[in-house]
Amino acid sequence: MDWNRAKEICESNHTVNVTHNGVPVYIDSVSEDKDTASIHPLSQPNEQQTVSVSSLTETSK
Repeated sequence: MDWNRAKEICESNHTVNVTHNGVPVYIDSVSEDKDTASIHPLSQPNEQQTVSVSSLTETSK
């Protein structure tokens, strides 16, 4: 995924399915200058981590 799409998803009011290493995640924020995203697994909202935007995958339901 590129940072533009990650930012669109982060700012969207709609639910978009995104995974990181096959795990469904929520994008909390996107850092354009670092090309990273702050995410957390849907099942673990307190487990926030920073990952490369390119490691995120948009999936269909």
